[in-house]
Amino acid sequence: MEKKKAKLSMEKKHNLTGWAFLLPASILIFVFCFYPMSQAILLSFRKTGGVFNGAANYARIFKDKTFQQCLFNTFFYFVIQVPIMLVLALMLAQLLNNPKIKGKGIFRTLIFLPCATSLVSYSMIFKSLFAPDGVVNRVLMAIGLSSVDWFQSTWPARWVIVIALIWRWTGYNMVFYLAGLQNIDYSVYEASYIDGATPFQQFMKITIPLLKPTILMTAIMSTSGTLQLFDESMNLTAGGPGKSTMTLAHYIYNISFVETPKFNYAAALSVCILVMVAVLSAIQMKVGDKRD
Repeated sequence: MEKKKAKLSMEKKHNLTGWAFLLPASILIFVFCFYPMSQAILLSFRKTGGVFNGAANYARIFKDKTFQQCLFNTFFYFVIQVPIMLVLALMLAQLLNNPKIKGKGIFRTLIFLPCATSLVSYSMIFKSLFAPDGVVNRVLMAIGLSSVDWFQSTWPARWVIVIALIWRWTGYNMVFYLAGLQNIDYSVYEASYIDGATPFQQFMKITIPLLKPTILMTAIMSTSGTLQLFDESMNLTAGGPGKSTMTLAHYIYNISFVETPKFNYAAALSVCILVMVAVLSAIQMKVGDKRD
């Protein structure tokens, strides 16, 4: 009995110690994340002055042409950029995980470096690259093609944002895939090679199944990040020409701080983004996680 009591008291001490370490972080997360989130949800059901107006702000969303344009832009970036980025990151990780390649550390650093670059700095670099007299147009003219006014035309401006996102975030996702690949014993690949498997078969039958949890995690993170995309729209194109490249987060910023402040409507838009991220993440979890 005394041993059981001592064991229970020891377990209580361990639990209390654990909670003592968790409590400060939990309080900070509640104060800076969950409390503002709950206040934003409440704000979305009110109008200026704090008067409750039901779902009027949400009903307004369905009639908002600018919201529809920004929604299309955001999903265009999501549908095009995320698959290309994740596939490219996976291919680079597989290539740089090969023990026979020399100087892997240098290549890994160079590919990851864009992620460590300042958002404003890399936006300025892309602005100069795609300027009317920039490097990209000079290359196009050198090979006999006509120059493109990248930032004054709708679709070219959208593709500049897609290219910039792929350049910046591919290395970030590659690091996650490299970490996952290094947990796969290389003897598995050697055994499959002896059995006659081609590199493509190894990639499809070994790499992808064993990396599925990592692929799922990066897909969810990329989905969340793309639906909240702001910096590229703001710094690269300023949402233009017109509002043809503006994202949802950029639109929320404009109606909160650039135009006459409409914080209630901005809160409703923010809740919509939250719901979209949650729904898409749930779908990805359902499709990607096949564990019983």
